[in-house]
Amino acid sequence: MNDFKDGIMRKNEKNAKLTEYEIEGNKKISKVRYIVEQYFGLSHLHDKGQRARFTTIAKNHIDIWFRQVAFNIQRGFKVLQKQKATA
Repeated sequence: MNDFKDGIMRKNEKNAKLTEYEIEGNKKISKVRYIVEQYFGLSHLHDKGQRARFTTIAKNHIDIWFRQVAFNIQRGFKVLQKQKATA
């Protein structure tokens, strides 16, 4: 109805192995998912992203937004530095 695609990665179960179709589907999904999940992995690793810092939802949303902006700015500087080094 809304043209959403299935983005759930499958994994082996004790009683059922993944089919070739599911393995290929996981590979296609992972090429998109890693870009999005990279931020979450780094924020959990370095910024204690798994913990809410504030007591209200609104303050936590703003905090997360600022963290994302800071992450993207930092990443942008790294990309620009690499471009200058290769130019």
